This record gives sequence, structure tokens and C-alpha cells, in this order.
Amino acid sequence: MTLSSIQKIKKQIEAQYGPLKRITIMGLGLHGGGLSAVYFFNQLGIKVVVTDLKKEKDLKESLKKVRHLKNIEFVLGQHRDIDFINTDLIIKNPAVPHNSPYLKIAAKHKIPIESDIGLFFELCRAPIIGVTGTKGKSTTTALIAHFLKLKYSDVILAGNLRRPVLDVLDKINFKTKVILELSSWQLEDMKKHQKSPHIAIITNIMPDHLNSYSNFKQYVSAKKLIFKFQKPNDYLIVNNNDSLLKQISPQAKSKVVFFNRQKVEGWKTFFYGEHNLDNLAAALEVAKLFKIPEKKIKNSLKRFKNLEGRMEVVAKIKGITFINDTTATIPEAAIAGLSSLINNKNSTAKIILIAGGADKNLDFKKFAEFIIQKAEANEIKKVILLTGTATEKIKAEISKYNSKLDFIKETNSMEKAVKQAKSVAQKGDIVLLSPGAASFGLFAHEFERGEKFNQAVFKFFS
Repeated sequence: MTLSSIQKIKKQIEAQYGPLKRITIMGLGLHGGGLSAVYFFNQLGIKVVVTDLKKEKDLKESLKKVRHLKNIEFVLGQHRDIDFINTDLIIKNPAVPHNSPYLKIAAKHKIPIESDIGLFFELCRAPIIGVTGTKGKSTTTALIAHFLKLKYSDVILAGNLRRPVLDVLDKINFKTKVILELSSWQLEDMKKHQKSPHIAIITNIMPDHLNSYSNFKQYVSAKKLIFKFQKPNDYLIVNNNDSLLKQISPQAKSKVVFFNRQKVEGWKTFFYGEHNLDNLAAALEVAKLFKIPEKKIKNSLKRFKNLEGRMEVVAKIKGITFINDTTATIPEAAIAGLSSLINNKNSTAKIILIAGGADKNLDFKKFAEFIIQKAEANEIKKVILLTGTATEKIKAEISKYNSKLDFIKETNSMEKAVKQAKSVAQKGDIVLLSPGAASFGLFAHEFERGEKFNQAVFKFFS
């Protein structure tokens, strides 16, 4: 940040929260949001206390990036009451629950509690395009940015897709086109500001994070916050084929626009996954609001590829295709990825599936049924399950069927999983990582799981 932008931003923040000499960042985390907040407030010349329940060894990658900064204090492996009392402001990580006892201590002492996304919505000078949904939000967000760049030079992409919002705040002016991917937790953090994006997109809503939410209804309520504070001149864009979204969209005060994958069926795309047609259709509706010609959009698709960890073609080696779909963290997403490959009329490829992992209190019955059905049809050749609580549920569901289960193996590392895939993979096959489950336990996060897959592919197949 430039000196003038630092002074301007600090003045704006202090106008709302008063003089800031010391702040507490609750949760350094592994995905960059906490790191971004550390850099941001350090540049503003404010003393920063970083507190995280994770121990130093678990945060070593994040700590490497901020250890050199001055005027920072680290409290790791614990939280101390004093850091929530003797401070001027608390910035909470989105993953920190709102009912945390430490946040209650802060509230009792009238210490303001904020989040990076809440700050961003207060300080951002440009209208915001926000994308949420259980699945497809990253690809939809990236497609919207891709299309807007056909007409505008100043387009910024940030949010839940590993580019923290505070990293881009000083780069935004009134004319900037800002596209944010927003998780349910980020939407909850925005609630007290009573702000919603000018254009809100919900890709879909399916059961997820039920280890964090008490029930599905509570999760849906969090997603609905993206349009709760919209005004009549704002837009809500939702899937016409999603019965739940059609049911809740009349609650919006804004103009509701429906997207439909039928509008883009037959378009020549260069990314895997039939489910991505929904994402393309959603992005198209946004582009239409900005009057971007459809012909330009179609021509630009040849330059758009799948994002990292989202039906990402990692390599094609000796006639075997390797696809990394590590962000398929719910059963429905894994089914969608598998279906897009199996339903490809131009392919007779057999699939070696690497799946399983940690459970988020989800139902794996349909996933198990799908695996059995496609294995019996000789479309899934082998399933390698990564050890975890979700894997136990998948195996329990599969065991209910009278099917030969010798095509299923279990292992406790990605290297072993890829090695097992190598033992059966032949020319024309697809090795697909599409877990349908969370990554915690064996991996720090889903992107580490994907990176381990990529590394193992090149180690054992090159």
C-alpha cells in the first residue's frame, strides 16, 4: 500500500472504531485470510496480537510469511482472556464460531469484533458482485471475472478463493468491477453490517458443513444472507432448476434473474464437468447485465480452463488422464464430477476413483449407490478410499449391497492411493481424485490434499 492509501484507510477505520493502538487477530489460519489481516494492520502501524488455538508446528507455513514483521506478538496453542480485553479491536477468522467464549469476553468488555469481509464491505467504494453456493462458486466467480475483462480493464477477483479481500482493498476505486466469492461463514460475518452485494449469485444449496451448523435449515439461512439486505435496484441471480432456490428467491427485495443451463448447452467449452454448464449459465446472466456481447463470450471460452482442484486435468501420461477434483468435499459434488466423465459420449474411459476422508455429518447413501451402480456397469474400475470418518460411512453403506467389493481398497496416504491406482491403470483410463468428503485428519486442507495428489502422480507415473 502507498503511504497516502495507508493514511486514508486508517482514517476510515478509526472513524468507525476510534483510535487503534492494538488489535487482536483471532485465528492465523492456513488459507491466507489471517495472514492478510496481519499484513494489513501491520502496514497501518498498529500493534498486532495474533492468537490461534493451533500450535506452532501446525501453523509453520503461515508463520514463515509473517515472522519477519515488527510489532507483532504471537500467542499460539491457546487463547488468553487478556488479549480479548486489553485491545481496541478484534478481527476474527471466518471459521471462528460466533458463540466462542472469548468473543463473549470481548463483548462483555465492549471491545468491537470485526472480520476482514465486514471491514471490506464497509470500506469498498465500488459496487460488489458476490457469489455463494454449496458448489460451483469459485468457477462461477472466475467466469464472471473472465467475461467482465472482455469489456473492462479494472476487474478484481477476491474472497473465499484464496485471495483475501484486504489484499485488494487499496486497489479499488469507484469504477472497479469487484467480484467476491463468499462462504456461509463470511456471509454471517457481514450480517451486522446489514449489507449485501449489488449483484448476488447463488449457484445452488445442498447439505454441507453440518458439523458446524446444527441443521440444514440453519445453513440455508446463512446462504440467504447474500440477498437479505439488497435493495430494489439490486439483482439476485439463481438457478431455475434448483427447487430450493426457486422457493426462497421470492423473499428477496431485489430483481430476481433465473439462469438455466439449457441456454448454454451446445456451447463449445474447454473445461471438464457437465455441472460447469450451470456455472457458465450463471456467469452469462451477469455478463448480460453489463451488456457484453454473447459472441465475445463464446469466443473467450477457449481461454478459460478449470481452476486448481476443480476437475483440473493435472496430466496425461502414457494415455492415462489424471484429474484433481479435491474441492469436491460433499457426496453430490463427487457424483457430479464422476457423472460428467461417465456421461461423456466421446469417451469409453474407465475410472479409478480416489475418494473418502473426513465426515461433515453428511449422508453418503446416494454416493455409495452411485459407486456400486457404476462399478457393476464396468464404468468405475477401482475405488481407493482415504482413511477417515466419511470413509467408514461410505463402506457401511456399500456393505448393505450384495455386490462384490474387491474393487474397493482403503489406504492412509495419498502416495499409497496413487500407487494403488498405478497398479491397475491402463491406457485410456482416468485416475480421478474426487473425495466427496473433507480433508482434515490426513491433510491440512483440501488444497494440500490436491497438491499431494499432483505430486504423487508425477512421482509414480512420469
